[in-house]
This record gives sequence, structure tokens and C-alpha cells, in this order.
Amino acid sequence: MQVQSEDFIARAADALSDTAASANRRRLGLQLPAQREAAVATFGAFQSLRDHVESVRRHTLQHLDTYLDEFEQQALENGNQVHFARNGEELNQRVLSIIQRHSAKRVAKGKSMVTEETGLNAALEAAGLRVTETDLGEYIVQQAGEQPSHIVAPALHKPEADIRSLFYEKHPLGARDLDTAEDMVAEARRVLREEFLAADIGIIGANALVAESGYSMLVTNEGNGDLCANLPPVLVICTTVDRLLPRLSDAMSMLRLLVRSTTGQPITSYTSFYSGPARDGDIDGPRETHIVLLDNGRSDILASDYRSMLQCIRCGACLNHCPVYVAAGGHAYGSVYPGPMGSVLTPLLTSLEESHTLPNACTSCGRCEEVCPANIPLPQLLRDLRHAENEAQLLPTPVRLGLKAHAWLVQRPQLYRWLSGLFARSLSRLGRTHWLARRVPGMTDYLNTRDLPMPAKETFLAQLQREAENE
Repeated sequence: MQVQSEDFIARAADALSDTAASANRRRLGLQLPAQREAAVATFGAFQSLRDHVESVRRHTLQHLDTYLDEFEQQALENGNQVHFARNGEELNQRVLSIIQRHSAKRVAKGKSMVTEETGLNAALEAAGLRVTETDLGEYIVQQAGEQPSHIVAPALHKPEADIRSLFYEKHPLGARDLDTAEDMVAEARRVLREEFLAADIGIIGANALVAESGYSMLVTNEGNGDLCANLPPVLVICTTVDRLLPRLSDAMSMLRLLVRSTTGQPITSYTSFYSGPARDGDIDGPRETHIVLLDNGRSDILASDYRSMLQCIRCGACLNHCPVYVAAGGHAYGSVYPGPMGSVLTPLLTSLEESHTLPNACTSCGRCEEVCPANIPLPQLLRDLRHAENEAQLLPTPVRLGLKAHAWLVQRPQLYRWLSGLFARSLSRLGRTHWLARRVPGMTDYLNTRDLPMPAKETFLAQLQREAENE
């Protein structure tokens, strides 16, 4: 997995300087959480189901080898061919060998963060294949030569005007009007229909694997996954070993959390279970089905103190509620997985040395843990990674010295209270003269994108002490 997280600060600064995009992200940062909140409120039993799914996910990971064996046996009995890939390069090679064995030339591809992680598209295109993303958001970013900015809504960052210009440039359809979003969706539908019909190979991901039946579950809102799975003669399902669940009922429980956490819907438009290739008498479906299961460091994570990260169901709720993600956008992270979940997962899948800036992309507000349907303690995992970063001396020297100075100061309560009181009074004066605060070194860029609330004239401890003395 390619990571450019060492540029996070620079990328975030560039994102914040784009005022139009920043305003759009802020609107989405209000809209998506509101949709989730409404869906959770009307559901009623969200928390109890959340606890149940967490226990199922934890149990499955504790017995992952058992459930992998069960899934493989059932999938083989259903007529699938099952492959295991230790890393991204091995997954890409296995998929390419399947395609070359059939002398295929064109691939219709459903949305899959796993294949984004391994760089599958680039590997297949380097071998001379035509690969077309068929999820509308993925198709847009593919045509733009960009990577997804969100794990659920890949083109969340693209303004409508940019998509319109992109379609005029990339689609040789002659003169026509693309005045509305509906016009652009209709055009994409016409273009992608030809890709579905001409594809030799279909590639999709999976939201869950059911051990007891050998089935894979796919959730979409566009139906493109079903077309990729059923129209081409050969289907390849790419997913990771941690997607396993013991029973079909567990998958349905997870689904009820997933969709409400992602888009605020009670249920997604399309939920499909794939058992295997078409049987004698079936009028449609692939004639050959392959399931490629990727490890790529998951076994190491499972054996570490960060194993709870593997409970993630890829809903994107932590991104939608994260003030850093909403402010900076997904591309600032330089990784396939942005936001809080990516700030934990990327260093674990690559190395802390490559990705050590990402765990610092956090305000410690705790919203990610509050909304995570899998109850993953994301703030604690981020703090653990920051501690490891400090222990490895990956932080710049001034930052490490600042942390040591802060640790020294908090062990001297009287001095700490005096200095914090002085700071509170100074900050209050600056807050009343916002124009002056903008001229403080280090504050200019920060205040260009947000307003500080009016600071109190005294600290909380000082207020508490004064109230106690007055009683």
C-alpha cells in the first residue's frame, strides 16, 4: 500500500486553503451525522445490537482460523475456488493469473477498498487490461486520475461543476447538455452499460463472509455490484480474512448497523449474497467464481494490542464525525484509509515510520468512538500509536521536548494552575480582539478557517475554587 502520510500537514494546509471545498465539507460534516442520528433514534435497539455485533466480531477474530477453515470448506462445496494472498502483490498476481487463464481483456469492477489497498487496477492495466470502475463515485475518481477521498463515498470531494467538465472531456458523445446531476447520472449509466455487457471478468468486494454457508455479502446503493457479479462469465471476489462472521444472522445484524451508520438509511438499496457459480439450469450468473482472501498484515494486527481495529465494518461513521477529516478531507491522509480508522489502520498495515504523522491527526474529541458501531476504542488506539511514536523518537525534537516540558509542569500543580490562569486571561483578551489574535505566530492559518469561542477569563479549576469559597 502506497502511503504519503509524511505530507499530511502540507496536504491538510492545501485543503484548508480551498475555501469552497472546505465549506462543502463542513456542510457534509453536519448533514451526514444528522442523518445517522435520526436513523439511530428511530431504530430504538441500536445500542444493544451494537454490543451484540461487537461481541460477535470479537469472538470471530479470536477463533479466526476455525471460521476460515469452515468458510473455505463451504465455499468449495458451493463450487467456488478459494485463494489466499499473504500481501497485496500476491493478491494482484493471483487475480491477474485468473484473468490471463481466460485470455480476458476487459474487467468490470465493483467498489472495493481492498483492491484500492493493493493497487490492483494499476497492476491489471500494466498487463494491458481495460479496467472500469462501475460504482459511480469510483468511476468519477478513476476518470479524474485520483484516489477515493472517503471509504463509502469515493467522490465526496468533487464539486458538480468538476464532474460535468470531466464527463465532457472523457465521454466522446458529441454535443449534449449536462445541466443537472440527473443528466450526468444518466450519461454515466449509458457509458457503464456498455462496460457491463462487454466485460470478460467481474471483480467485486465483500462486506461480510458467512462461515456456515460459504456465502459472501455485498451491500450497494447502485446495483452495479450485481451486474459485475452476474453478467461476466467469470467472477472474482476480493476481500480480507477479517470479514468473516459465523452465521447468516450475524451478517444481517451487522447490516442493520452498517447502513444506518453509513448513510442513515434503514436498509441499503441492494444487499446480495453470492453462493458460487451458476448451476445447471440457471439462466444467469458466472460460470466460474473465485474468492481471494487477503491477509496483508491482518494476522500481525490480530496478534497485537491493536486487534480491536479488525472489528471495523467499514461504515465511515468515524470519518463523517471527525473534525479533522471534515476540515482537511480524505486526500490529506495520503492513504486509501482516511479519518480516524485510517489513522490507526494505515500505520499498522505499513509501518509507524512511514505513517507516524497520521495518529496525530486527532483533536481527542472522542466522537469517533461514540459513533463507531463496532465499539472500537479509536481514541485509545490513537493514543497508543502516539506513545509508540514518541518512544521511537519519530517526533521532531521540539515536539518531544515540549511534551517532556508539559509532563514536568503537570507534576507541579501550583505552577500549572498559575500558568494556565495567566494563559486563560491572555486568551480572553485575544478573543475579544480577533484581529489581533490572527497576528499571533502560528494562529493565522488556524483562524482563517474557524472562529474561536469567546474564552473564559479564568480556568475551570479557578471557577470551582471560587464557588467553593463562596459557599
